Amino acid sequence: MNVVHGQVEIKSNRSVEVIDITEMVQSWVVENNAEDGILTVFSIHTTAGLTINEAESGLMQDIEMQLSKIVPPHAGYQHDRVDDNAHSHIMTSLLGPSETVTVKSGRLTLGTWQRILFVECDGPRSRRVAVTFVGKTIG
Repeated sequence: MNVVHGQVEIKSNRSVEVIDITEMVQSWVVENNAEDGILTVFSIHTTAGLTINEAESGLMQDIEMQLSKIVPPHAGYQHDRVDDNAHSHIMTSLLGPSETVTVKSGRLTLGTWQRILFVECDGPRSRRVAVTFVGKTIG
């Protein structure tokens, strides 16, 4: 059994944005010879989270819109006195910071419509997602 650590770089363009990072993560799996095991993707930011869902453009817009509606900016949050981004932290708390996916024969084992979605809640920014694979590698 091997453990491989790395990162995937992401650039967001809007304050709240859903970004499909599945292909970036799959490329990381191939580049690091991950064959069979468990892969964890983890947002190392307190204002950006991860989820697994369909990457249909309307759904991605719906997620962005509903997060903004559920947790609007400037709604009297205590943290806004410090950083003016409490809504971003709360959105991320609803999403969570990580997802785990199995890898089989060097491929992410996602369902037909499942994609790994990075959810920016305080953009635009340059972001990093930590990736850790535990399992059998080639070579």
